[in-house]
Amino acid sequence: MDPTKATATVSPRGRHQVVVLVRPGLLPMELGIVHRLFGQAVSPSGEPLYEVVTCTPRPGVIPTDTDFTLNVAVGPEALENADTVVVPAAQEDYEPQERGRISTGMARALARVPAGARVASICTGSFVLAAAGLLAGRRATTHWKSCEEFRTLYPEIEVDADVLYTDDGGVLTSAGVASGIDLCLHMIRTDHGAEVANAVARGTVVPPHREGGQAQYIERPVTPPEQCSTGPAREYALRHLDRPLKLDELADRASMSVRTFNRRFRQEAGLTPMQWLTQQRVDRARQLLERTDLPVDRIATEAGFGTGTALRQHFHAALGVSPRAYRCTFRGAADGAVT
Repeated sequence: MDPTKATATVSPRGRHQVVVLVRPGLLPMELGIVHRLFGQAVSPSGEPLYEVVTCTPRPGVIPTDTDFTLNVAVGPEALENADTVVVPAAQEDYEPQERGRISTGMARALARVPAGARVASICTGSFVLAAAGLLAGRRATTHWKSCEEFRTLYPEIEVDADVLYTDDGGVLTSAGVASGIDLCLHMIRTDHGAEVANAVARGTVVPPHREGGQAQYIERPVTPPEQCSTGPAREYALRHLDRPLKLDELADRASMSVRTFNRRFRQEAGLTPMQWLTQQRVDRARQLLERTDLPVDRIATEAGFGTGTALRQHFHAALGVSPRAYRCTFRGAADGAVT
């Protein structure tokens, strides 16, 4: 198969088909995430936008990593009609002798996926996509505990250990179990816009977009908050995104030296202060593009980029699209003022 970035949101066969390919040792939460999130996505008239199907290479009773089993009656033939395929993690991914391998059944199942279908993994399900050759030359992530081994096994893959998920040419990967939520919301947002994705997020009682990456979840010695909190600086920055903000100004708000502020900010947020600030400005621009008809130069000013050119550069670097394309997608109509 040769997946390319999916642009159609509705299959010619009807609703967008999301097929979850599971293995013995499945982590049930990851299967539940896919069904719950895609299952809640509905049109303005209340019609379901997706149909979710669970399949396995050999139908029957599937053991999980818990004290219960699942009876999966659908075989790999379901993949032939898939618009999106999701591969969750399984217990074997945590066994060193199994990593870097793919079973014959999984390999044959993935070979059934039609060209152009979107393919995604949750957590260490990325090892399956990598073993199948679907991530070669692409950017990908996996659980932070497995990133170094992932790099060693697959040097041809650009591993980003800091992000919650990646989307490279229609092949997507996510970090730990809960980042599967972020990944599914991203796919829903890509297909149907922020309003639908936000409604799903509210129904699931999760944020529609989480700040930072998985670096903030890596185990580190706990330092007393009063010694390292950069919260006051971040609160100050969010109130003043429309004006130039210098590193020493933010460090002063946290009552730290610039060097200490840099180090502690990275420990807390998983990003450098300037990376975080750019991310917040991109998010502010996204909100304004979705909710207002302001021209791009005005949005650039409101978000703190200063000029429309700077906004376009940062916006494209962060999201891979122009402000105009983003507005067309998430407001449903082109705005001649945004180019």
